Amino acid sequence: MKFIDIARIHIAAGDGGVGCVSFRREKFIPKGGPDGGNGGRGGSVVIRANRHLATLLDFQYKRNYQAPRGEHGLGSNKTGRSGEDVTLEVPAGTVIREAATGTILADLLGDGDETVAAAGGRGGKGNAAFATATNQAPRQFEQGEEGEERDLELELKLLADVGLVGFPNAGKSTLISVVSAARPKIADYPFTTLVPNLGIVRVDEGQSFVVADIPGILQGAHLGKGLGIQFLRHIERSKVLAFLIDCTREDPGEDYRTLLNELKLFKKELLKKPRIAVFTKTDLLDAGGLKALSKLRFGTTPVLRISAVTGAGISALVRAMWDKVRPVAARRKRGT
Repeated sequence: MKFIDIARIHIAAGDGGVGCVSFRREKFIPKGGPDGGNGGRGGSVVIRANRHLATLLDFQYKRNYQAPRGEHGLGSNKTGRSGEDVTLEVPAGTVIREAATGTILADLLGDGDETVAAAGGRGGKGNAAFATATNQAPRQFEQGEEGEERDLELELKLLADVGLVGFPNAGKSTLISVVSAARPKIADYPFTTLVPNLGIVRVDEGQSFVVADIPGILQGAHLGKGLGIQFLRHIERSKVLAFLIDCTREDPGEDYRTLLNELKLFKKELLKKPRIAVFTKTDLLDAGGLKALSKLRFGTTPVLRISAVTGAGISALVRAMWDKVRPVAARRKRGT
């Protein structure tokens, strides 16, 4: 399935039905009173989150959505039928914005969360609603209100507990394939990962968390270099960030600092998230290289050394991720 995380659509709710002008006509009552009913309400456009969806692909093929109008009022005080609502389903984690202004209308985080993105117009009143003691045969009626119409931007931000951050070919895809059932494309060249991948990591019985592997970051990514900010937004919702650094690079410590700086320039709030530094591919180092690597420290940030090929350090990494995720999740659940 093709991964699409940005879509623009046009939505229009239905207009309300027109109120009816009618007078009661019954046998032996030649001049009955007004009995024109009200018009029905127009259908609304509702957007609902569905956890079973993972892409906005459908909105690439269909961009215009119109809810039906309400039916006109009828005689005998019959209200016109309201238009059916149109419900659009999007992946959980979708942000809905006004396309012109960028104003956020809704952020649908949980399965089943929904918002009325365009409200249907109210039906117009029929002449029966205008009858008074001094105006017993009104011919007044109302047109229905127009339904709301909007151009929207839908933006999907993945919901993951741990976001894997690193340069291309740092071993993110290999790691997620080892610790979860996800099977991303893996090869020994940059930008193998062209779309985000999600994997569920099971710690113990009833304990698990979600890891997101996003395409590699380059220096200058915040300006759009490489795959740029196209995928940086997918780590915004992550509770914990794991920085994966290829230990065979010339200066792994500098790579870590460069990644931190790119996140800071993109959105400095990302640096407030709990994080872990993970040196990958340790199976490729000799004894001297491993000794030098063991001396690298980044303040209070936990530093782990792993090999996804041999499995060295993987269990410790999974436990370290879980130890970081659990308190953050608990605070969010308490609303603190």
